[in-house]
Amino acid sequence: NMESMEEDRFEVSDDHNHNYCAPAGGDVHTDIRKSQLTDVTSSFPQPLPYLPARGVQERPENREKNHPKATNNSQLMDSDSSSEGSEVCESDIPASAASGADKMSTNSTSKFLLNAMAVDDYRKNHWPNLEKAIDLLLIQKPTDHISISYAQIYSYVYKCVCQQHSELLYKDLTQKIISHLNQVSSRLEVSRPEDFIENFNLALSQYTASLQCIVPVFMYMNKFYIEAKLNRDLGEELMKWFADYVAEKHVKTLMPLLTRAHSMPFQVQPSTMANVVKGLYSLRPEWAQLAPALFSGFIPQIHPPATVSQLPHYAAHDQKLQLELSMNGFPRGDQSRKRSMASELKTQSAQCAPVSKTGN
Repeated sequence: NMESMEEDRFEVSDDHNHNYCAPAGGDVHTDIRKSQLTDVTSSFPQPLPYLPARGVQERPENREKNHPKATNNSQLMDSDSSSEGSEVCESDIPASAASGADKMSTNSTSKFLLNAMAVDDYRKNHWPNLEKAIDLLLIQKPTDHISISYAQIYSYVYKCVCQQHSELLYKDLTQKIISHLNQVSSRLEVSRPEDFIENFNLALSQYTASLQCIVPVFMYMNKFYIEAKLNRDLGEELMKWFADYVAEKHVKTLMPLLTRAHSMPFQVQPSTMANVVKGLYSLRPEWAQLAPALFSGFIPQIHPPATVSQLPHYAAHDQKLQLELSMNGFPRGDQSRKRSMASELKTQSAQCAPVSKTGN
C-alpha cells in the first residue's frame, strides 16, 4: 500500500560499518537540514588567509597546511618551484589595511600643513604686532604716555601659546630684548664721564618701567611655558639680561664715578645716586663689596654690626656731614629759638610736680 511505500522511502540504509547513507533519490528533510547547517556555518566569521611576511620564504610542508586547496579551477604548484622567493605583493594586502595606511598618511600630511599655516600666520600677523608694541614699551620714558591696547597684546600672546608657539615666541622675545640692550650698552660707551651716571640712571629707569608693562602681557606664556617647562620667571630673566648685557659691561666705569660723586655732595642729584646704587644692588648684591662705603649710605646692613668702640667714629662722620652741608648753602637756621637742654628739663619737672591744695 501507499503507507508502506512511504515508510520504505524514508527508511535509512545501513552498511556493515554502521555508516548511514542517504537514499539515492535524496531525502527532503535531509536536504533541508543540510541547507540550514550551511546557512549557519556560513554566518560565522571565516579566518583570514595566512600571509607570510615580506621576504620570508615559506616551508613546503607548511604551505599545504596554511593554504587550503582551492576549489575553483585552482591548480597546486610544485613545492620546489613555489618555495623560491615567495613574497607578499602590494596587491595581496587587504584593502582595509591599505585604506587605513592612506588615512594615517592623509592625517599626518594635513597636520603638517596646518602647523605650517599656523607658523606662517604667527610670522605674518602675531609677532609683527607684538614686536611693534615691545618697541614702543622699551623706548618710552617713565613720564611718557603711549596709547597701547594691552588687551590686544595679551590676546596675541594667548593665541600664540594656544597654537603651541610658546617656544618660538620666547625665542623671538629673547632676541628682541637682547638686541635692545646691546643698543643701550653701545650708547653708554660713547657717553661723557660727567653724563655717564645720569645716562645709566635713565637707561635703568626706562627699562624697569617697560618691564612693568611687558611682564603682565606675557603672563600667559610665563605661566605655561617659562615657569612650567623652564622653571624660571620672566621678570627675573629680563632683569638678569640687563645685568649681563649692560650693567656688567660698565660697572668698572660706573663705580669710580659713583664713589667720587658720593664724596662730593650734590654733584649728582641724591635721587639719581640712590636709584643707581639700589639698582646695582638689586641686580648683583655682590657688587656692594666693590665699594662698601658707597653702598652702605643707601643699603642697610652692608657693614657688619657696629660696636661701642665705633661710636666716636660715627659721631665724627655726622659732624663732618653737617659741616659740608652748611658750607654748600644749607645753614642750620636760626638757633636762637631752640630751647636749651636745661630749660627743657626744668619745664618737664614743673609739669610733673604735684599740685598742693590749700584750705580756706
